[in-house]
This record gives sequence, C-alpha cells and structure tokens, in this order.
Amino acid sequence: MIYSLKKAIFANLIKRQLLQIMENLDGRLVIGVSSRALFDLEKENEIFEREGIKKYREYQELHEDEPLERGTAFYLVKSLLELNKQANRPIVEVVVMSRNSPETGMRMLKSLDQYKLDITRVALSGGESLSKYLKAFSIDLFLSKDEQDVQRVIDSGICASAIIYAPPTDFDPEDSRVKIAFDADAVVFSDESECRFKREGMEAFYKYEKEHADEPLKEGPFAKLLMKLSAIQECFPTSIELSPLRLAIVTSRSLPSHFRVIKTLRKWGVYVDEAYFLGGLRKDELLKAFGAHIFFDDQDTHLTTSSKYVPSGKVPYYSTSQIKEATKEKEEQENG
Repeated sequence: MIYSLKKAIFANLIKRQLLQIMENLDGRLVIGVSSRALFDLEKENEIFEREGIKKYREYQELHEDEPLERGTAFYLVKSLLELNKQANRPIVEVVVMSRNSPETGMRMLKSLDQYKLDITRVALSGGESLSKYLKAFSIDLFLSKDEQDVQRVIDSGICASAIIYAPPTDFDPEDSRVKIAFDADAVVFSDESECRFKREGMEAFYKYEKEHADEPLKEGPFAKLLMKLSAIQECFPTSIELSPLRLAIVTSRSLPSHFRVIKTLRKWGVYVDEAYFLGGLRKDELLKAFGAHIFFDDQDTHLTTSSKYVPSGKVPYYSTSQIKEATKEKEEQENG
C-alpha cells in the first residue's frame, strides 16, 4: 500500500516536471535546423542522390567518427545557444532535424557532441518530410535546404522559414553578440507594398507610403519571429540597448518610406538596434560590416551577393502571393 502510494506520488511529480518543461518551451525561442543547414553535407548528399541509400549508409558508417564540416547555420546556432549562459536561464532551444534514420544519423549526432553544442532535441524522420513535425516541437524558425519543405511551412503559417544558401567561405564572427538582419517587405512585412511598387512604379509607391505613414504595415512571414526576438532582448541583465542579441532591418526602401516602417515596429512593440534604408543600393557590403550571423531576404538578386559574405536565407513568397504576377507585369512593361 505504501509502495503504491509512493509510486503514485513519484509519477505525479514526474508528470508535473514534464508539463513544466513543455510550458517553459513555449516561452523560448525554438529554432528547427536541418542537418544540411547546420553542417556541410553536400558531398554526402551527392552520394545519396547519385548512388542511393545503401552507398550513403556505407559512407556514413565508414566516416562515423569524423566530425562534419560547419554549415551555413552553424555559427548562428552556436551563438544563439550561448545566449542561455548570458541570460542565466534557457531562452533558446535548438532542434536538429534530419531525414536520416537513427542509423544513418549517427555521424551527425556524434558531430553535435564533438562541437560541444548544447542540443538535447533531435528529430530523425527516416525519409519523411520534416515540415509536418514542426508544430510538435513548437518551432519558431525552420532553416533548411529543402525548398519544398520550406514552401510548405511558409504556406501553412506554422512558423518562419527560409531556404539556406551555401555557406560563405571566410565567415567566422569575432563579435560575441548574435546579429540577425532582415529585409523589410515580403519578409518582416507583407508583400503588399512590394506588389504596389512593381505594378504602379516608384513614384506611386512612395506617394502611397507617405500618405499612409500612420497605418501599420501588415505582418509578413517573419513578423512573429522578430517580435519574439525583440522580447528575448529583454531577458538579459543589461538594458535592451546593450543586449547581446542585435537586430537590424536592411531594406531597399529609402526616405520618406522609412516612416511607415519605423512606426509599424513601434506599434508592434519591437525594438531593432539598427535600420538601413539603402534606396536600391547593394546590401552585401553593409551586411559584411554589420557582421550578420544570418540575413533573410526574399530576392535572389540580394542573396546571391550577400551569401558570399554572411550566412543567408531566402524567404519564399506565399504560393497564393500576387508578387509573381506583379513581377511579370512589370517585366512586360519594361520590355515594351
């Protein structure tokens, strides 16, 4: 009788602890990163595509004790995990997600240990799409090289998501702070303004933005992520201005359209440390100077150059977006 009572008390205690862990996870920034985004697995992926799963398994087993090379998201993940120490409590959780089976994923698991990454949650789906498991892990941001998976996530609205570019060759951040940069339209904000620019031209775009400066821009696919990052800035023992997490807006907009951007962020209660309104200038040198651990944009024209200097990710448009049609219309007008 006493043994049964003790067993029941112990079971309830464990249940309460598990519930507390789950509740705490909801308050954290949760990053879901694919193994190919975290590590450089392109050689291994080529073996899989060219020679099949058997040869891939054999190769991974043969090189099981060799650490994988760092991938595009490695320094972002490493630096974000360091924030937990600076906040003196867990505020960031990273979930490594892979289509590997537990067997073929062993090398990746060993690499996590060899790099001393404080990661406790891993998803090995054995070939299944990763996107359907994001909700179960309360993911806020999903980074992957699988374009179809990322598109499904964006369309579903489960969380922010980006297609990771190849890693820059010489990126090794010296700054201990985490630096994340965002494009504005179609990333933080909706693509409504960008559509207007493509359809009506620059003059009409600026006229509209100036007239509607006090009307907040609609949320884009990364709005909720930016809000959460801004909230995390206040979790440190320093003032928000001295937070080890630094956020920047890097946009092709120029004055006077900056008013609407800043007022929208203020309306959302979002603090960004830096904002750059480039008026169509290239973004790569600016991002290099900023030292972004990652930069999110919707246009290849910016990402192709920025990815040579800083880790970069493409935010795809919603499948139902009017942006593609607007782009086509603009091209037809320019071509006469």
